[in-house]
Amino acid sequence: MITSTQNAEHYTWGGQCDGWPLLRSDSLSVIQERMPPGTSEQMHYHERAQQVFYILSGTATFEVDGQEKKVETSQSIHIPPGIRHRILNNGNADLHFLVISEPKSQGDRVDLS
Repeated sequence: MITSTQNAEHYTWGGQCDGWPLLRSDSLSVIQERMPPGTSEQMHYHERAQQVFYILSGTATFEVDGQEKKVETSQSIHIPPGIRHRILNNGNADLHFLVISEPKSQGDRVDLS
């Protein structure tokens, strides 16, 4: 099956951000997401899932275990299970990226305050 943002299920998160699941299985999840400028997600970790974030366009800022990391277009970052992290769009353009989780991260997320 060919899947894109045109035919995938759409959801919003954080009030302004968009997600399109391109693949959902128990062992693997691939989601394309869009974050407008000035948006961020809550600090969290996953108990079992490892994740790779691949930046399609824009610059992402990640907070990973207390360190800030910038990830540019055509770059990726790997987040192992149990590592505290969040993504922010501190730029002035929309941020587009893929988040690939193995196994799926749904139901595996622990939010931190």
